[in-house]
Amino acid sequence: QVQLVESGGGLVQAGGSLRLSCAASGRTFSSYAMGWFRQAPGKERGFVAAISSSGGNALYADSVKGRFTISRDNAKSTVYLQMNSLKPEDTAVYYCAADFGRSTVVALRTNDYDYWGQGTQVTVSS
Repeated sequence: QVQLVESGGGLVQAGGSLRLSCAASGRTFSSYAMGWFRQAPGKERGFVAAISSSGGNALYADSVKGRFTISRDNAKSTVYLQMNSLKPEDTAVYYCAADFGRSTVVALRTNDYDYWGQGTQVTVSS
């Protein structure tokens, strides 16, 4: 089992930046892939980015490619999401998730992930 705790959300103006963090505990962090998802009001939870266990492979949704960067620090058991050039349409609750079934590859579907954090709100004003 693993516990995931997100932080770093908040209110930012369009064009601004935020960095989300997700601290993990309970299982060897370097053994599994991690992902970030988001859910806006009235919409389904959707894929944002994912990173392999070593950090060598990363994948992004087209909507955030070139603006967001996922990274991880295995020594700190933490995954990050650096969000630049934020847009109002990025407003959502952001969740990190752990995928115990994969290490060197990453997955895009919510059903592929085993544990989820509680979420952190990101609001981008226009």
